[in-house]
Amino acid sequence: MKIVNPATEEVIQEVREDSLESVNQKFKLLQAAQVDWQHVALPKRIEILRTFSDLLEKNIESLASVLTSEVGKPLQQSRNEINGARARIKWLADNASKYLSDEVMTQEGNLTERISYEPLGVVCNISAWNYPYLVGVNVFVPALLAGNAVMYKPSEYSTLTGLEIEKLLKQAGVPENAFHTAIGARVVGELLLELPFNGYFFTGSYKTGKYIYEKVAPKMVPCQLELGGKDPLYVADDIVDVKAVAAGTADGAFYNNGQSCCAVERIYVHEKVYDEYVSEFVKEVKSWKVGQPTEAGVYIGPLSRKEQVSFLESQANDALKKGGTVLTGGKRMAGTGYYFEPTVITNANHRMSVMREESFGPIIGITKVKNDEEAVQLMTNTEYGLTASVYSANQSRAEKILSQINSGTGYWNCCDRVSAALPWSGRNHSGFGATLSHAGLRAFTKPKAYHFKS
Repeated sequence: MKIVNPATEEVIQEVREDSLESVNQKFKLLQAAQVDWQHVALPKRIEILRTFSDLLEKNIESLASVLTSEVGKPLQQSRNEINGARARIKWLADNASKYLSDEVMTQEGNLTERISYEPLGVVCNISAWNYPYLVGVNVFVPALLAGNAVMYKPSEYSTLTGLEIEKLLKQAGVPENAFHTAIGARVVGELLLELPFNGYFFTGSYKTGKYIYEKVAPKMVPCQLELGGKDPLYVADDIVDVKAVAAGTADGAFYNNGQSCCAVERIYVHEKVYDEYVSEFVKEVKSWKVGQPTEAGVYIGPLSRKEQVSFLESQANDALKKGGTVLTGGKRMAGTGYYFEPTVITNANHRMSVMREESFGPIIGITKVKNDEEAVQLMTNTEYGLTASVYSANQSRAEKILSQINSGTGYWNCCDRVSAALPWSGRNHSGFGATLSHAGLRAFTKPKAYHFKS
């Protein structure tokens, strides 16, 4: 399998894909090792994952360089991602004992009622390329903390990063056969779906997530899906600093080149502040440096996947045909690499693909609305349900709007953020189940109830 640099289109490296035989062998090794790993004391497992975090810090420059080379994100954003992953590991490690240890629920007379949180066993983590460290640690860190063995399949677009993760986990003290990496694209993913894992955890598109869920359903094992979104944002008429809101929301839409499941994907702006907001938004977008992701100050690098360039171009053209106005961008950039111009489309409506289908790139549609009711009507007009944002001077007003939106996360005066202390979950086509928080730790366990009478 050839690993291609999306900024230069050069082959960085060739790696050997797994076969049916090698995947089966790795699975058997995981099964054999899991029992011993489960019986490693929880404090020791916590210590090992903390060491892994320390190794991420120690090697951050080389790791960021590898990540940028294969997914194309600017080097500083690669560093940011690794530091963000370390923050999540810290929360998970700090709280593992609290949420994974046995709980005594009742102690009355001669009766004791207790819950024990046992590991699922051997879990399969089919991960994503856009934030391989962040979406990875959401799964394999709590899975390992809970005593599971893990088969980790990085995306074929972030293979080298996946191999670096495996190396550092084992260097930190995770047993050789408690964690294995499956290397390859769809064919290898299909092989994993045939194996008798004790749980499946997938991050990626709705289409692939639906396929995995249907495929593994007969196994009657946990299956969690962290899928995409078409995340709406509403700018109310009472915002105080239009320029700051425009800059913050532009970052929420375009950070990591818009390649984020929780990136702002469509914006609704109250008519009273619409013109000023759009003007400031476009100024912000035009101020960004686009170029080689290894250059200092670059905010927009190449897309990670070549085929996404054509899809974004089709969204821009579709919007133009249906009455949209392209204020900046709208087309692929000339030259080498998978570059697409940061694109802002106004007069957007829901007949346009850019307002309905997940873009996963540097393109945004903006719509003018008359009031909160119209904003809610449009924000809820979607099959997705990951995040929703409201910018307003009034928290009660924002909460009233957010309470009407069927999403896993609601933001007031912020967007495109994740906290390890809060559950990360989607609804409808954005998936189900939760990672992070206490829910994300316990997602990798099966509770057992004990009734003891003395």
